[in-house]
Amino acid sequence: MRCGPLCRFLWLWPYLSYVEAVPIWRVQDDTKTLIKTIVTRISDISHMQSVSSKQRVTGLDFIPGLHPVLSLSKMDQTLAIYQQILTSLPSRNVIQISNDLENLRDLLHLLASSKSCPLPQARALETLESLGGVLEASLYSTEVVALSRLQGALQDMLRQLDLSPGC
Repeated sequence: MRCGPLCRFLWLWPYLSYVEAVPIWRVQDDTKTLIKTIVTRISDISHMQSVSSKQRVTGLDFIPGLHPVLSLSKMDQTLAIYQQILTSLPSRNVIQISNDLENLRDLLHLLASSKSCPLPQARALETLESLGGVLEASLYSTEVVALSRLQGALQDMLRQLDLSPGC
């Protein structure tokens, strides 16, 4: 008897049936833990100790501020902006934070899919085209303001996750 792909699949079926999905509460807990880790990493950067997230710096208006109510899609868009900003900074301080933002976005996508929320692909920022000029003029200020505002935004996201945000 010839055993084609169907026979092989039927042979694997008992093993595949034992695979369990990760509970959504575990994904939400992992998301919160990663947010706390990123906030701690930002706090550990020495020059971030005395900076206010409300600080106004001319030319850095493209860096998102605080948002009172965040949906999962708004969280993803905000993180995409910060990730794009951090990857353009030459500082070694932000490499791990940028990688963590990518992982956090993946976790948010899992949370969104569990709620059947279609998250649109975050689009590139047109305003970041002028980022090169801003970086040349004020590299240190850009890093400080971006990290400070990111820290505030992450703390807002942490509070929103406790309230089970919508799409």
